[in-house]
Amino acid sequence: MLEVTGLHVAYGGIQAVRSITFHVNEGETVALIGANGAGKTTTLKAISRVVNAVGGDVHFCGEKIIGVAPHEIIRKGIALVPEGRGVFPRLSVLENLRMGAFVRDDKAGIAADIDRMYAYFPRLKERADQLAGTLSGGEQQMLAIGRALMSRPKMLLLDEPSMGLAPIMVQKIFEVIRNVAAAGMTILLIEQNAKLALESSQRAYVMESGEITLNGESAALLHDPKVKAAYLGE
Repeated sequence: MLEVTGLHVAYGGIQAVRSITFHVNEGETVALIGANGAGKTTTLKAISRVVNAVGGDVHFCGEKIIGVAPHEIIRKGIALVPEGRGVFPRLSVLENLRMGAFVRDDKAGIAADIDRMYAYFPRLKERADQLAGTLSGGEQQMLAIGRALMSRPKMLLLDEPSMGLAPIMVQKIFEVIRNVAAAGMTILLIEQNAKLALESSQRAYVMESGEITLNGESAALLHDPKVKAAYLGE
């Protein structure tokens, strides 16, 4: 579904991503793990066109999307849940969800999907009229995921969904992520908690200093000595 080939991203003279190549198959969850500053977030931003790549190609469902406008990326079926959630703080929970469906005009379908998000995240239904900026971090993460799903994407890009959350909230968030994946959603996941990322994915890539240095099945990487030493605290 997603083919990234020789992707290169630079900020000024700093090479953030160095000619990386990887793929994500339809229906699978793939994790990108690595230390802070490894280039993981930049990779997602380049795929979703939040930042511009200076080299390489990205193909989605067989179509080249390098150079495509960010709002058209959403129309093509890629939704990004950004690091830090990025909810609209002065809009209500319900208004944020509706904003996620801005590329759609099927009112009945949108209403049905709002109910579906409330089923995924009952707490959002309780706070439907509350301003998003007044929600807890965990509730904002729920809202950010729900808002992304409202576009009915073919692929979900998740950037650090557990960041700054209490363990019980992380458990709830990843329970929903696994449920969404089980329903057939294709997911590319960045997660600082490498163990959690590997347990929640089928395959994974390890990034270091803007390069992919290791990849394989997640179950195997959980037992890889280098991964255990560098990212699992063993």
